[in-house]
Amino acid sequence: MKSIEAILLVVGLLFLYALILAFPTMILWNWLMPRIFGLTQIDIFQSMGINFLSGILFKSNVNIKKD
Repeated sequence: MKSIEAILLVVGLLFLYALILAFPTMILWNWLMPRIFGLTQIDIFQSMGINFLSGILFKSNVNIKKD
């Protein structure tokens, strides 16, 4: 039972972390994009998707090894 509780805690914390990161994206999108480009407003889950997609597209894979 302890392992199930630990897994649920980790999943819950990851979801909370994703919501915290998505909130500023949603606020900025809803403030800027409809006025500048005439786009529609987004909700928090769409904002999470934008953050996830931008993480995939713009993630740096550069490894610098100093000997």
